[in-house]
Amino acid sequence: MEGQLSQEPTTRTGYVALVGLPNAGKSTLLNALAGEHLSIVTPRAQTTWQKVSGIRTEPAVQMILFDTPGIVTTRQLFHRSMLADAMGALREADVAVAVVDGAARKPASELGAVFEALGAAGCPAAVAVNKSDHPRFDPRTASGLAEGAGFSWHPVSALAGDGLGALLAFMRANLPEGPFLYPEDEIAAAPTRFFVQELIRETVFENFRQEIPYSVAVRVEEYREDEDPVYIAATLYVERKSQKGILVGRKGVGIRTVGGASRRKIEHFLGCRVYLDLWVKVWDGWRRKREGLMTFGYTVPDERA
Repeated sequence: MEGQLSQEPTTRTGYVALVGLPNAGKSTLLNALAGEHLSIVTPRAQTTWQKVSGIRTEPAVQMILFDTPGIVTTRQLFHRSMLADAMGALREADVAVAVVDGAARKPASELGAVFEALGAAGCPAAVAVNKSDHPRFDPRTASGLAEGAGFSWHPVSALAGDGLGALLAFMRANLPEGPFLYPEDEIAAAPTRFFVQELIRETVFENFRQEIPYSVAVRVEEYREDEDPVYIAATLYVERKSQKGILVGRKGVGIRTVGGASRRKIEHFLGCRVYLDLWVKVWDGWRRKREGLMTFGYTVPDERA
């Protein structure tokens, strides 16, 4: 109508938290939704140690996606740190999604604890029953619990990309109206150093077994992006001297293997050449110390938690 002011298109923006038990596929789902390898993915359980943020931007929707540590309840300080990080992401979320492994038989009590946390988030929530392409996929337990708790559920395969349309439709519909929080070409909501550290840590998980990967913290000490190649110096901290020997390896073979594979991943992520300088140091029992958690950027749980 002549003289009527035109309205700007409505956009929706908000935070989506992906929560669940360890090894349910939360990291794979984040990477699929963000369209980039941002979160560690390995066959090992409990490799996500803190919230990882990715961004999915569509013409009228921007989602800031949180991958979170698997929900476990123990009295160990490090596990309490991870649980506090997951619960913090839920409190921040506008939409929450519980990711359940539909190919693994998990006790109803464990799934119930996840759904209880989902309900306590106080925001629209749904359940993604993952691994729909797996021969042992059976959504009955998870779907029954989800429906009993009043949540919609969606069969998906984060790895194959199946079933994501319905899940995305739920997310879009429940995000609040508002302007985009990040430029449209941004894919991550954390500093580049964070993802460099995570790619190195992922490589350690891929090349070592038993307790070694779970004892390694990574910290970028130098990052000179104005050089060609980009110079990155990082220190890998382990908890015992014997672990340092294993990580470094005979004549340095172990750390050179980690360095080479990590460098290739980082170059792919940054889109430029990288010179990666790795060092290994011992910090006795850093996971059991609040100072250790704080130094490496992990959530320090409340003393009463």
